[in-house]
Amino acid sequence: MKPRQIVSPLALLLITLSAARISAAQEAPLQGFDDYVNKARAEWAVPGLAVAVVKDDKVVFARGYGVRKLGDPAPVNERTIFAIGSATKAFTAAALAMLVDEGKIRWDDPVTKHLKGFQLYDAYVTREITVRDLLCHRSGLDRGEALWYGSNLDANEILRRIRYQKPAWSFRSHFGYNNIMFLAAGRIIPAVTGRSWEDFVRDRILAPLGMTSTSTSVAALKNFDNVATPHTRTAGEVKPIAWRANDNVAPAGSICSSVSDMARWLRLQLAQGSYEDKKLLSLGAVEEMQKPQMIVPYDAGTALGAPDARFMNYGFGWFLHDYHGRKVVRHGGNIDGMVAMVGMIPEEKLGVVILSNLDPGDLPSALMYRAFDAYLGLPAQDWSARMLKVMRIAEARRKAEAKRDEELRVRNTRPSLSPGAYAGTYRNDFYGEVKVTEQQGRLLFYYNEVYSGELEHWHYDTFRITWGGAGTGDAFVTFTLSAQGRADEMKVQKLDDFKRVPESASARK
Repeated sequence: MKPRQIVSPLALLLITLSAARISAAQEAPLQGFDDYVNKARAEWAVPGLAVAVVKDDKVVFARGYGVRKLGDPAPVNERTIFAIGSATKAFTAAALAMLVDEGKIRWDDPVTKHLKGFQLYDAYVTREITVRDLLCHRSGLDRGEALWYGSNLDANEILRRIRYQKPAWSFRSHFGYNNIMFLAAGRIIPAVTGRSWEDFVRDRILAPLGMTSTSTSVAALKNFDNVATPHTRTAGEVKPIAWRANDNVAPAGSICSSVSDMARWLRLQLAQGSYEDKKLLSLGAVEEMQKPQMIVPYDAGTALGAPDARFMNYGFGWFLHDYHGRKVVRHGGNIDGMVAMVGMIPEEKLGVVILSNLDPGDLPSALMYRAFDAYLGLPAQDWSARMLKVMRIAEARRKAEAKRDEELRVRNTRPSLSPGAYAGTYRNDFYGEVKVTEQQGRLLFYYNEVYSGELEHWHYDTFRITWGGAGTGDAFVTFTLSAQGRADEMKVQKLDDFKRVPESASARK
């Protein structure tokens, strides 16, 4: 046994002062940040959030604010788990990059080389679309969210039905954000390795980084205690809501994590694929993921996520834009009741992650820029107030649009048919079946738990519906009558056209 070392009081004092100086030096750029976060959180009425900052491969800040759930005093800390939503996409891109590093796939491989039976609406696009195209949103398809959001369809059926989605733009001509293309990208992993996306991400990324409180599914949250509750704002009031599972498009947005864990992910990205002497990704792979692949149409006057940017591009699971002469690499995440922001300035070796339990809201972006400014030595801006103003302008615009709809409404009209005559099953090849039922003179529209609600007569054969899902808003449903005066088609705003199924026909899956 070695003799016990005795530290003199003077030496102990010097050690303590030295540690304090190091801590002060690390936190100096963020002096006053705590007060700013608390003030901004109150302005946005956000129940809870957490922030972590990485600089020069060190976590220099990690803290929680507020509560996990309104009405419950349990506080948020740096280990509280939130949904990161679409920030998951960069994990999927990194998993595929590992396969590129191993020579098992190439970025420009045709998707059909790995996904047998993969088919899009256009035969040419089916043949030509590559792994690269999947990862940078240039398939020519718009979102088609209702196919999976709130749906009981599994991943296989979602990918099968993508062949029926008509393109919104020409292939590779326009940025079109599409979660289903990231689902397809994630399915390449089991096709090549025989291991699921979930297992591959856990074993090849989460475990080596020590991200022990991170999961690839909402279902896994039952194994953790320190979990935030989602909230939404309805009629000006913030309320808790239930977690919504989205495992059917997991590679696009199912990861749940804490800022403590996500700081490790930032360190991997900022260290160009290395983490504590472990090389997980090649430099070339990281550069390819963070390189512009597709131009993103961008209006600096209305964008919340990238104010003052002069351009915007998309890499592989990352948005890219300029900020005061530096390249910002970032991605947000929005899922029922949760907002995330993960952002980096690679040349400064600076990264920030903010996770929040209220949606909608862009407070995470505001706090990211506040932290960026602090480390770039820029004058402090009140980003919270600035983004609140933009959000309120957007809200005013939506109210103006609703008012304009009211002004264009033709009053004192009646539907052509009795309520029961509109009832029936309507089908679309991509979305499947919608059921319209009549109950005591009321028409009810059912597609899934999100895109469902009561049809309120608007004018003529047009009805208005308020969707049941958080943030999905209102839409108009217009019935078209045949020459025989029968409702045989239904045009659903934000979805597509649906044709009535003959009552004698058996329902197809």
